[in-house]
Amino acid sequence: MNYKPGRIFLSVPHMGGHEKNYVLKALEDNWVTTTGPNLPGFEHDICQHTNARHAVALSSGTAAIHLALRVLGIGPGDDVFCPTFTFVASANPILYVGATPVFVESEAETWNMCPDALRQAIVDRIMAGRKPGCILVVHLYGMPARLKEIMTVAEEFKIPVVEDAAEALGSRYGGHQVGTLGSIGIFSFNGNKIVTTSGGGALITANEQLANQARFLAAQAKDPAPYYQHSQLGYNYRLSNVSAGIGRGQMEVLEKRVKQRREVYVYYKDRLKEIEGLEFLPEPKGSFSNRWLTTVLLPDNHTPESIRLALEEENIEVRPLWKPLHLQPLFKDAPYYGNNLSEQLFSRGLCLPSSSNLTEEELGKVVKVLLQQFQQM
Repeated sequence: MNYKPGRIFLSVPHMGGHEKNYVLKALEDNWVTTTGPNLPGFEHDICQHTNARHAVALSSGTAAIHLALRVLGIGPGDDVFCPTFTFVASANPILYVGATPVFVESEAETWNMCPDALRQAIVDRIMAGRKPGCILVVHLYGMPARLKEIMTVAEEFKIPVVEDAAEALGSRYGGHQVGTLGSIGIFSFNGNKIVTTSGGGALITANEQLANQARFLAAQAKDPAPYYQHSQLGYNYRLSNVSAGIGRGQMEVLEKRVKQRREVYVYYKDRLKEIEGLEFLPEPKGSFSNRWLTTVLLPDNHTPESIRLALEEENIEVRPLWKPLHLQPLFKDAPYYGNNLSEQLFSRGLCLPSSSNLTEEELGKVVKVLLQQFQQM
């Protein structure tokens, strides 16, 4: 990555001020491992914000998805229905457990999993003798998926739902925090997320048994014995107490960060409205997006790569939208259901710098360079 001075990055951490207090306390008390008071404190903070009953702080959002699949009993022979338009970390854990990813196309309103394509995929796979394991729905770029319709399909076929809300902490659907409507929800606290623990994630659920099982597996699945005995395969997935301290400080400013990210979206939308054919993703009725990243679709006569390179010349980082997973070499043999909308989004879309600590000057520079590029071409 380019670290030239003055660079405008896509999305960077933004400290709130109290993170240092929690970390220093952990250092002073020597709680620097995967135990200590910041861990239950951080989990309490997550529950308090989301209204989830249980939270398990983990080393990454990917680990959280992996554990979600494990505790739901997903394994070889199971199909996991996953959106094709998402980051590879959503789908990799499906391979970890030996299940089969079945990729489902997006719909145009939110760019998330299409309920109609999902139903078609489930019916087709059942008719082929396949076993539905779970539905893994993603709230992409902080925009809530159409959960009402997806949950209706899930209930019809009695399939559990895992909500990948890695990018959507602070987003709401029908007044509820995303991640709380399915059997399990997951969050990411990677360095580029709306709040961070430097690297980390969490699993949330209303089911105490699932939470306890996830916590057990995350700590190497040690049996209750006075010596090290292991009857199940476990993982080293627990978040450190030091990182959890960063998370505690970050949770204190989450609502402020959501407000700032949404203001970045409004800034771009207002100042780029004169570009004919440039499209922003609107917020459907009943949804509230944290606007983790502001995304745009370019006019038909422009390519994301040409605009990306032009902005790179000005030391500004932008990113293409996700390349669909059914087009990735890793998943070339995976089943896919849909109408290729995600390919069209990938061919037209960019993510703009969206950090909550962007200055007026930095935002103005991004807009100025974009306007210049569209006027020249």
